[in-house]
Amino acid sequence: MKKELGHSDTAKGTRGDTDWERLRAQPDSEVVYTEDAPMTSPDDWANAIAHKGLPIPSRKTQIALRVDDDVLAWFKAQGTGYQTRMNAVLRAFCDAHRPDT
Repeated sequence: MKKELGHSDTAKGTRGDTDWERLRAQPDSEVVYTEDAPMTSPDDWANAIAHKGLPIPSRKTQIALRVDDDVLAWFKAQGTGYQTRMNAVLRAFCDAHRPDT
């Protein structure tokens, strides 16, 4: 039987082979770490965000926006997340110029 790419048995509702009870009972000292699943420390999770119970972020719309080369270079030089920072600057401008209601 040929399997479709991109689909797994669990996605089709069949039960997997994982023994969850045994896994829950396994002590941390028996966990096997690999390059794909390395050991982590609390510092690795310090900036993680738990979304459970938090409000869902507002929806964003993808657009094509023309920006001066030097402006884009400056934001990119600040590191990853430059598009989020550009959005924050635009939001701050909007908030500063909203009429009082």
